[in-house]
Amino acid sequence: MADIVDIAVSADSFNTLVQAVQTANLVETLKSPGPFTVFAPNDEAFAKLPTGTIQTLLQNPPGLARILTYHVVLGKLMQADLAKLKTIMSVEGSTININCTDRFEVKNATVLAADIEADNGVIHVIDNVILMG
Repeated sequence: MADIVDIAVSADSFNTLVQAVQTANLVETLKSPGPFTVFAPNDEAFAKLPTGTIQTLLQNPPGLARILTYHVVLGKLMQADLAKLKTIMSVEGSTININCTDRFEVKNATVLAADIEADNGVIHVIDNVILMG
């Protein structure tokens, strides 16, 4: 099995996320033993952001790191684990709302693919970049 970063790199649908993780200097963190739960926006999710947003974020590594760590939770939480919770705490320090009633949703994003296991955690692919606040 591979770690979270290697899976994202090999998937070819996370090019923007991989670039953002590299720019924010989070590669080593996400390659560490963890375990982590990552809500990973795919390239289409990043494409939904207003024009110029990605470029602005890439020029602000600390702000970018804050947004990216909002997508990460300590521990390996599978969909079945998350279904029992209403909220979880992100690595960034803010709360993320979870809703598994009708479909699997994390704040303003729907989970497109759940429970992608990695050596150091699990990835849930989401259809929107989740923003703090």
